[in-house]
Order: sequence, then C-alpha cells, then structure tokens
Amino acid sequence: MSAVLDDMDSRPGSTTSLLRTVIGLYLRDAGGWVSARDMVTLMEALGTSGTVTRTALGRLRKKDVVLQETRDGVPGFTLTEGAATMLARGDRRIYNPRNMSESDPWCLISFSIPETEREKRHQLRRRLHWIGCGTVAAGLWICPDSLRVEVEEILADLDLRAMATIFVTATPLVGGSLQDAASKWWDLDAVAELHRDFISNCDLPIGLSVEPSPEAFATYVQCIDRWRIIPYLDPGLPSAFLPVEWPGAEGTALFGRIVAAYAEPSAVFVRKTLRETVGAAVS
Repeated sequence: MSAVLDDMDSRPGSTTSLLRTVIGLYLRDAGGWVSARDMVTLMEALGTSGTVTRTALGRLRKKDVVLQETRDGVPGFTLTEGAATMLARGDRRIYNPRNMSESDPWCLISFSIPETEREKRHQLRRRLHWIGCGTVAAGLWICPDSLRVEVEEILADLDLRAMATIFVTATPLVGGSLQDAASKWWDLDAVAELHRDFISNCDLPIGLSVEPSPEAFATYVQCIDRWRIIPYLDPGLPSAFLPVEWPGAEGTALFGRIVAAYAEPSAVFVRKTLRETVGAAVS
C-alpha cells in the first residue's frame, strides 16, 4: 500500500501523474487490462509521446501500481491488487468530498514509537498526512472520525497498532479560537492554494453540450489530475475551523459541474479509441 501511496507525490500535470489519472479513470472500465499501444494512444491525446509514456509506465510498475501482462501476444498492463483497492477508495474520496458538520465526532491518534522503528514512524506520519490528518503534537494527530477506518488500516499495515491509542471525541477544547488551532494543525494555506489552482485552471465554460473528442478527454483528465489530491489533503473542516473566504466550497462545486459535463463524453472517446485500436490491429 505504501508503494501505491508514493504516487501521490507525483506533481499534477506531470506525465506520471496524468498517466496515473488515466489508469484510475479508465483501466477498470476497460476490463482491468489495457495494451501498451492503447495507453500510448490515449496519452498522445494529452500531448505525451510514446517514449515518455512507456518510461512513465515503467515507473508506475516499479511503484506497484500496474503489472506488465501479455494477452494473446499483445503486451499490456493490469492493476495490482493494492492499486485496485487504493483506486476504489480513491473513487469514494474524489467523488464524495468530505464536509464535516459542527456535531460530527473527531478521531485523535496518539502514538509513541521507539527510535529503532523510526522509519515506520516516518511512514506513519507521512501516510496520516496524506489522508488529511492534522498534527496537534509530534505524537498526537487529529482527523474527522469518518477517517478512523483508514487510520486503523495504516496502523495495521505498518504493524504499529500496539503502539497507538485512538480516541473518539467531540469538538476539541482549545485555548484560543478554533480557526487558530486548525491553522496550526493543518497547512490550510497549502490546501487553499490547491483549491485556487484548480479553480483558475479548470474554470471551464459549462452548459454547452460537450461532444466526445480528444479535446474533451484531455480537458477532463487534466482537471481530474489537478483535483484528485485535494480531497485527500482537505479534511473538510466545519466552517468554524476555516479562515474567511475559504475556497473549498467553490472548488467542490466546480468539480461537480466538470464531472457532469465531461465525464461521459470523455469515457465515450476512450471506448471508441480502444475499439479503433483493436480494429486496426486485427486488420
């Protein structure tokens, strides 16, 4: 799981990140396997050459995201079991962004890990950060209680459950304001910047009918690629915890409009492209 999680570090817009987004969006719909030739064809619609795509595929293979598999003499790729699980969880997170209410419970994760396990301690902190947890202190983290199952999975995966205690609590009582506390526990400036970057780069004209085309596919993939890490890092805090002019609601609403307008035309383009590629190979 940690190897798959490493791919979250890919810079949005990079070849590796775009390829990971294409795989997440369409590999399962294609039956779980896509030929290397098909993947190159799809990435060409994003302006990426075949050579660069094959290099990125090799990188994702090393990260345990895909496996190389030949079918009927045709080289291709399929998802690893860990990647399939991660993508299914990602679907729920990406398409259903969190939004805590004032009355929702919180989860506190307290841990004390010896220096002999410092690499696991580093991995734990890294992975808690990537699912949207905040840092109250070095050994005390906080997140919406809705993430407790994922926290438990991370602790179990790292074999650290015996070194951690989880508390479920109501709204924490802080010395100052909740906004000041939240700004210390999470890097809300960075999350806000991600939202603003998404809004400025994906504020597309919505309302006109979008036809299946390479342009619609490229537009949709690029916007999803910018969006996909935001629901992981944005904990969806209640308004009392957020600074004024928080861009999260605007970003979430824009994402919903993009999905409604571009998801199906993009999927139709992909299915048509894969059928044409198969037809050309047969002829």
